[in-house]
Amino acid sequence: MDETKERLVKCFQTVFPDLKTPDTATQAGVAEWDSVAAITLVNVIEEEFNIQMDYEELESLDSFPKVLDYLNSLPKAS
Repeated sequence: MDETKERLVKCFQTVFPDLKTPDTATQAGVAEWDSVAAITLVNVIEEEFNIQMDYEELESLDSFPKVLDYLNSLPKAS
């Protein structure tokens, strides 16, 4: 597992501690993933990756794979 994915798994586990397979999580499939959890998840991700997420993108980031793709598309800090 690559470092970004490992770190993102930890973010999902922080927000959804009972989630068995965070790397396949979707908003539709996780009952706890409501608007409050979504904001919490964004905050945890921003802190973990030291980034500011594009709030216009957030609505489309409704699954672990989509969030991972988003993170992987960001320019890498040097």
